[in-house]
Amino acid sequence: MTYPNSPYPNAPAGPEWRPRRGMRWQCYKVSRPASPKDLLGLWGAIAAVVGLAVFLGWALEVKGGAVIVFAIPLISSWYDSRRILFYFSPARVQVGNVILPWRDVTQFVTATPPNGEHALIGVRLRQGMTLPPGSNVPPPNPAMPAPMYVSVPRHKVDVAKMVSKARKYGPPHIQIVVADPSGERIAS
Repeated sequence: MTYPNSPYPNAPAGPEWRPRRGMRWQCYKVSRPASPKDLLGLWGAIAAVVGLAVFLGWALEVKGGAVIVFAIPLISSWYDSRRILFYFSPARVQVGNVILPWRDVTQFVTATPPNGEHALIGVRLRQGMTLPPGSNVPPPNPAMPAPMYVSVPRHKVDVAKMVSKARKYGPPHIQIVVADPSGERIAS
């Protein structure tokens, strides 16, 4: 049974799953380390906002502190979004630069190739789903059975935390699969 008005048509029968109020801040996120270019952009944006605040205070006799208070969260969000490799929240899933609705995702797959400093986090999509234009999909990797994945620092992957967050804040149809050379198993 599916719910015709539900944004999550693949969810199993039962009470309709919807993100509850207050859940929008709950997510699982893996970010890449900050690059010098990212840091330069962050500090440049902060300096520009402070300069604008000083100019507005001098030229228009407006309190420049308000500009800083409103701009800093936007700058922080921009900086954080540039570094995201893998992310899911009650609202969406992001793999690299591709943003997906929950209804298009069936499984998260993690793989840790032996003797490597990176792990792989991938997404299996529902059958017939097409990626948005401009999506960067890496070439197939023998260690990763999912067609869409990102490479992340090995120490940043916490499968237990991923399972916990997915069970608590994701729709009930999502599975987390751990892939290794001996095969695949569903994480619990």
